[in-house]
Amino acid sequence: MKHIFAIFFSFLLVQACAQNNDYHKEMQDLLKGTVPIMKAPTLDSLKNTGSNIVLLDVRQQKEFDVSHIKGAQFIEYDDFTKKDVKDIPKNAQVVVYCTAGYRSERIGEKLQKLGFENVSNLYGGILDWKNNNYEVLNNQLTPTDSVHTYSKGWSKWLYQGVKVYD
Repeated sequence: MKHIFAIFFSFLLVQACAQNNDYHKEMQDLLKGTVPIMKAPTLDSLKNTGSNIVLLDVRQQKEFDVSHIKGAQFIEYDDFTKKDVKDIPKNAQVVVYCTAGYRSERIGEKLQKLGFENVSNLYGGILDWKNNNYEVLNNQLTPTDSVHTYSKGWSKWLYQGVKVYD
C-alpha cells in the first residue's frame, strides 16, 4: 500500500511541476521585460511591513469587482490617461497588476514614460497572487475565492480559487 501511495504522490508531483513549468514559460513568452517584476511573496511582505506601496489594478471594472488585492486602486487599462495617476508622487513605489501581467506591463511602461521612478509589475498578476494563497476581496470588500481569469483560456492557470470569466 505504501508503494501505491508513493507512486501516486510522485505522479501528482510530476504533474504539478510540469504545469508550473508551463506557466512560467507562458509568462516568459508574454512579458517583454520592460518593467521590473515583483513576485507575490515580495509584495505580500511589503504590504505586511507597512511599506507605502501604491497598488494599481489595471483590469476591467467587471474583473476588479469579482476580486482584487486589498488596497488596490482601480485604473482601467483601456481608458488609461495620465490624469489617472496625477495624485501619485513620481517617486512612489508603484506595483501594477492585471490577470497575468501583460496589461500591467503596458501600463508600467506608460508610467515609466510619465516619469515614475519605481514601478514594478506583479509577476503572474492576480492569478499568481491567488495561486500563492493570498487573499483577494470582492466588490463588497469581503474575502472571496473567485477570480476573474479574463477568459477561459487564461483560466487554466488558476489553481487556487473559483474561475470566473465571460
